[in-house]
Amino acid sequence: MNLSKAGARAVASVVGMSTDSNKRLVQRMYDDFNHGRFDDLANVIGADYVAADGNRGPDAFAAIIGRLRTAFPDITYTLDDLVADGDRVAARWTWRGTFSGQFRDISPTGKRVVNSGMAIFRVADGKIVASTMENDRLGFLIATGKLPYEPSFGPPPRAD
Repeated sequence: MNLSKAGARAVASVVGMSTDSNKRLVQRMYDDFNHGRFDDLANVIGADYVAADGNRGPDAFAAIIGRLRTAFPDITYTLDDLVADGDRVAARWTWRGTFSGQFRDISPTGKRVVNSGMAIFRVADGKIVASTMENDRLGFLIATGKLPYEPSFGPPPRAD
């Protein structure tokens, strides 16, 4: 297919609009999370979204963030980078929260925890339908007191 310059600009414009709206969707999800607004998840998370535990849809996503909010009621994400390409949006983030509730098998310590990570979201039809995530699990386990800090691990976890 051979596109004229005008046609190529039109395609680029539509793709740009799509990537911009995809970025806004992911930004909105983090803003909603930071402000405890979860009643609109069905308009952000697609029914086909599959969580790490295999459950699907907005309720599966809500369960994950519910566990985090129970353990860290004041958790707040800062988006350090947000980059989109086509239907993918990559987010690099740092979150901060006070560990004041049970998280899995880790008892609360009252400590302030700072954790970082990245996620890549796939967007279809205006909703997040898939994601992959990597975070600093070792730093999290040290910051929450589950593991003792060992200098051979490298620099200690960040703190506020």
